[in-house]
Amino acid sequence: MVVFPPCKINLGLSVLSKRTDGYHNLETCFFPLPWHDVLEAIKSESFAFTSSGNVIPGNADENLCIKAYRLLRQDFDLSPVNIHLHKIIPTGAGLGGGSSDAAYTLRLLNEIFSLQLSRQTLMDYAARIGSDCAFFVQDGPMVGTGRGEILREISVPLHDKYFVVVKPGIHVSTADAFSDIKPAATARSNAEVVREYPVTSWKEYLKNDFEETVFKKHPAIKVLKEKLYSFGAIYAAMSGSGSAVFGIFDTEVNISRQFQFPGAAVWSGFSEASRIDD
Repeated sequence: MVVFPPCKINLGLSVLSKRTDGYHNLETCFFPLPWHDVLEAIKSESFAFTSSGNVIPGNADENLCIKAYRLLRQDFDLSPVNIHLHKIIPTGAGLGGGSSDAAYTLRLLNEIFSLQLSRQTLMDYAARIGSDCAFFVQDGPMVGTGRGEILREISVPLHDKYFVVVKPGIHVSTADAFSDIKPAATARSNAEVVREYPVTSWKEYLKNDFEETVFKKHPAIKVLKEKLYSFGAIYAAMSGSGSAVFGIFDTEVNISRQFQFPGAAVWSGFSEASRIDD
């Protein structure tokens, strides 16, 4: 069985407070985009995990797909599987590619072994793997609070917009980004802005709290955001703690003609996310 884990972008990201467990309380709107990895799992006589495509940093035994399999195996009598991941979504980008792969592994295993786990149960398992994993258990935009694992549906008026996502050749450490952040309450929630304000006003009201500190360390990322605006984006921002930056456009743009991002990974297209009524 083959599935296609997507990436996500953050429409606003507020870091509200430091938690006693070492994490931070956040508020953001997760929005999926069809920049996909390819994930296959089949029953086998022995367990194996292989990968192709982009190089995945770190120890292969610690891959989140393997963690997802081991997590379910603790509670269910799962036979061995062969898992192959073709990695396309850039790593270290703030796009949630690894979390998506893990969540889709849970979804795959649920189907392959007919576990009949509910969406909420799968989300609970996913949240044990990573803070934004639970978002990828479903397929639409969601408001994330807590560590990002507390989710509720939201309608996002972007079904007719064109997206450009650029991951420059810069690595931003998530741990460093959080260590430099100064939590603060915001005047209005990201969910309120996304739901009630026109996209043309998001530039003024919808902020990513990580941008200030990340841009100081990596000014090229700020230049990239400004470049998207110069090409006509109605809204542009960094996703997560970086380093990927995205722009939202009213109409389709010609990437090869207008955009020159040497050494960067670039995706462009329309969203497949459905609109969901609150």
